[in-house]
Amino acid sequence: MSKALNGNFTTKEQARNVKDDLIAMGFPQENIYIEEQENIIRVMIPSEERREVEEVFDRHRVTY
Repeated sequence: MSKALNGNFTTKEQARNVKDDLIAMGFPQENIYIEEQENIIRVMIPSEERREVEEVFDRHRVTY
């Protein structure tokens, strides 16, 4: 079962970099949503992949 992990970004470039890293790691592009109005990046993932996404968020200083 997939769950959403939300992160708050400060710039659009930061969000794009996170998305690019996640895609490079093999996360499907259609599971990554950027909501520019709210400065939120949402990733739909199985629970067991949460730590990998958190590591990418941490690397780019995205809070979650």
